[in-house]
Amino acid sequence: MTHDTTGRRMKLGVMPSLKEASLNGGTPRYREIEAMAKATEAAGFDSFWLADHVIFRSPEGENAGCWEAFTFLSALAAMTARIALGPLVACTSFRNPALLAKMADSLDEISGGRFILGLGSGWNEPEYTMFGWPFDHRVGRFEEAMQIIAPLLRTGRVDFHGDYYDATDAVLRPRGPSPNGPPLMIGGTRPRMLRLTAQYADIYNTDTVFTAERVTELWTNVKEACATVGRDPATLELTSFTSVRVLQPGESAQPDEQAIVGTAEEVAAELARFADAGVTHLILRFEQLGVAGIERFAPVMEML
Repeated sequence: MTHDTTGRRMKLGVMPSLKEASLNGGTPRYREIEAMAKATEAAGFDSFWLADHVIFRSPEGENAGCWEAFTFLSALAAMTARIALGPLVACTSFRNPALLAKMADSLDEISGGRFILGLGSGWNEPEYTMFGWPFDHRVGRFEEAMQIIAPLLRTGRVDFHGDYYDATDAVLRPRGPSPNGPPLMIGGTRPRMLRLTAQYADIYNTDTVFTAERVTELWTNVKEACATVGRDPATLELTSFTSVRVLQPGESAQPDEQAIVGTAEEVAAELARFADAGVTHLILRFEQLGVAGIERFAPVMEML
């Protein structure tokens, strides 16, 4: 049964891991991710997100690979009906920016207008090295990528020549159902990325935070960036991302646990503070992985 979510002040999303050994100690298979997306939709959540990484390498040299996010998102777009879908966030260095815009518009079509394009400049150097992507000038490359992606999605055309990318009289056709393309989400905390967010984004995401106070601090910086470029911050949606663990009887929080941990009542109260801080869409990573983690969150959904 699909639940009505219109009574909530804040939308809620789910983000599983595509990384090896991340699902109860095992590698998540596509059918397990699909089951989580369907459970997310049935439980009344509003969105489902996948990280855009290909591999991680520990300081000891151990590798942990990840499934490719856009391939999985394409399949999930066809297998779901209501929830929004997107990468959190797509690295613009991994793909030619004009091709990335084409992929986003195609996902807009498959999903019937439910796709959100989250974008970032990347940070995990080992995957750049292993896959042959340039790691230098990441924000400079990101800025040029946005000068291609944003106009292509919003107007269907761009002509751009930069230091890192070129798009010569590029045209985006055919178009998906969203007249101006899918919404653009950008995160970041440093001044240059915040300025680019104010210039190009429809949605700002704080990335991982654990308190509403941190949300308020970051949003203050975003509003300053909006003032710099002459944008009304009310036109920019505020979203956030955090980890949660709902305790069952007999369980307790672990020392230095990086999550919002507590009973269903305690977790609901803490998440409500995010809504008080202005967050309109909160994306959750569950410490209990898989469909069971979604089901354990059900009492919190009811309280929210």
